[in-house]
Amino acid sequence: MKNTKELRTWLDDLKLDHPLVVAGPCSAETEDQVLKIAHELKDSDVNYFRAGIWKPRTRPGNFEGVGALGLKWLQKVKAETGMKTATEVANAAHVKLALEHDIDLLWIGARSTVSPFIVQEIADALEGTDKIVLVKNPVNPDLALWLGGIERLYSANIKNLGVIHRGFSTYEKTRYRNNPEWQIAIELQNRFPDLPLICDPSHITGKRDMIFEVSQTALDLNFDGLMIETHYDPDNAWSDAAQQVTPSTLIEIMDDLKIRKETDTEADYRNALNTSRTQIDVIDHQLIEMLGKRMKVADQIGRLKKDKNVAVLQSRRWNEILGKMILEGEENSLSEEFILRVFKAIHQESINHQEKVING
Repeated sequence: MKNTKELRTWLDDLKLDHPLVVAGPCSAETEDQVLKIAHELKDSDVNYFRAGIWKPRTRPGNFEGVGALGLKWLQKVKAETGMKTATEVANAAHVKLALEHDIDLLWIGARSTVSPFIVQEIADALEGTDKIVLVKNPVNPDLALWLGGIERLYSANIKNLGVIHRGFSTYEKTRYRNNPEWQIAIELQNRFPDLPLICDPSHITGKRDMIFEVSQTALDLNFDGLMIETHYDPDNAWSDAAQQVTPSTLIEIMDDLKIRKETDTEADYRNALNTSRTQIDVIDHQLIEMLGKRMKVADQIGRLKKDKNVAVLQSRRWNEILGKMILEGEENSLSEEFILRVFKAIHQESINHQEKVING
């Protein structure tokens, strides 16, 4: 993509004094439900009212959305509250219906982004539209696949583009429903700083009590906005009940979030510093997780050595590792002294783990 500054036009045109906010229920359930939530949000800082009309569920038998009927409810939202509307589209038929009902913002979900065929179908159906189109990251942590979806839409002459970071699936148990993998969103941001970037803390956390924390992290990383699922009776929502918040809670979250404002040179410095520190916090967290995984592998090696009565220290293997890490460190502008200190400490911890297994 070239001349990506044009991608920010729609966001700049809104002239917001706060991050963009897209909010509303995970699923449109009834007309009364949709309108009740919209009226509770109409005087807030919410910019787009969202509601899922077609719901791609992992397994059949779960609520899969009310379908096109819900688009008429969104039209009523716009007529009664003046709020702009948003929904997810997953194929050309969805696009056609959404455009016919004058939906203002369309997004492509994570399950759709994984398929270039689906994204291309949607891009062809949207070609040349002036509607805002956002692309959620694919389910799997693949930056190239995410960028590929954006490029297909851009090639279809769709310039009001943006992305939604909703986290990534993992087989490992974490505190998140979808692991944020912040470094992937940061890399996308570094490559295309003019591409509007929205965070979806609802899908990242899967838990309403973590929404504020993840929202604040996103804003500290200079995200442009948030998409938060909101329901007047979250516990009885027909889908994703655990991750939805009430309209009053959403308003409280928005009031409590710390928004950095660029007002002078000193503020610019603090903004840049806070962004960099947040990036370091994210990377440090990942380092600890990776070191923990490394030690679990060391435990496995300890069990193998115990079974075969093999000594813990393997000097030849250690020297090979150290030599390779010194070379890789040089390629990443890390001094030999630093690499030696770090990997000697890691090696000693690994030996401690193996000895504990063997002697335990």
